[in-house]
Amino acid sequence: MRILILANFDLGLYKFRKELIEELLAKGHKIFISLPDGDLVRPFEKMGCTFINTPVDRRGINPMNDFALFRNYRIMIKEINPDLIITYTIKPNIYGGIAARFAKKQYAINITGLGTAFEKAGLIRTLVIILYKFALNSAKVVFFENSGDRSKLISFGCCKKEKTVVLNGAGVNTEIYSYQPYPNNEIVRFLFVGRVMKEKGIDELFEAMKKLIRNGQKCFLDVVGPFEEDYKDKLDKYEKEGWLNYHGYQEDVKPFIRACDCFVLPSYHEGMANTNLECASSGRPIITSNIPGCKEAVVEGSGLLCEPMNVDSLYQAMKRMIETDNREKMGIIGRQHIKETFDKRKVVKETIKYLF
Repeated sequence: MRILILANFDLGLYKFRKELIEELLAKGHKIFISLPDGDLVRPFEKMGCTFINTPVDRRGINPMNDFALFRNYRIMIKEINPDLIITYTIKPNIYGGIAARFAKKQYAINITGLGTAFEKAGLIRTLVIILYKFALNSAKVVFFENSGDRSKLISFGCCKKEKTVVLNGAGVNTEIYSYQPYPNNEIVRFLFVGRVMKEKGIDELFEAMKKLIRNGQKCFLDVVGPFEEDYKDKLDKYEKEGWLNYHGYQEDVKPFIRACDCFVLPSYHEGMANTNLECASSGRPIITSNIPGCKEAVVEGSGLLCEPMNVDSLYQAMKRMIETDNREKMGIIGRQHIKETFDKRKVVKETIKYLF
């Protein structure tokens, strides 16, 4: 079978879907991947995939760029003549889904998160809903990473429930993110891994940390991830104050997970926060938002939930984490939960079951 995969970023596809693609190749399928060129395209080619360099503007709506992407997809589908098309992220989902529908091809769409467009009512949300309705209604299957996103799109009439499946995110490789012995730090080291941007709750995290420090709590924050917005001045200031280290983008985050006492992600919205899964799989308690896509990573005794966009709620959770003596036990409980629910092999098996 000829399978065309449409995505917007090599890192995301490689990090979260590599095992699925390996399994499809092992079953004898010919895989074509369409996305912008990047360092991780070469490993895909070595695996046996055929790469198609496709520019994708990941942010905002530009009618000319978006129409060019749609036209590229239509030409690509005609030339490759795939038996199945799999799409990831908003623009490949919408424009790839519509192109697949026009070409009368079987296609599967993966909703990895709804993004900022669905946060507030307005013209952009209305436009995205219209496009999603057209793209999703003829799909063979629409995969979601949490039930909240599925309920929202069903309520907007974008898809029918019987054609949807909720997966446990992309899953996590529990062998790569194996249990790490708990550290013996003199003070509690919190860790944030992700894009440094408002919607990840970074402002609330900084304010909670400042409040903890003011109130005499002994703690430290490591921040790992690229800038999506301009936080350089703030990070420089907090580093000089002595309670934060900014490490930038890191290809391998495992050493930072190993060194931390607790992972914190106070995000506003997520499909399924893989950083939560990876840190819990490594045996670290987590503090995260009480929202779909985050709360699923926490079970009783494995971490704490806070309300999004709420500094005091986050502060109280971080304070409780500092004051507890059970952090190591919490990490062990979390590791077991991830192995039982989010193991990558289980997610890949479930995905393939609905693809064919």
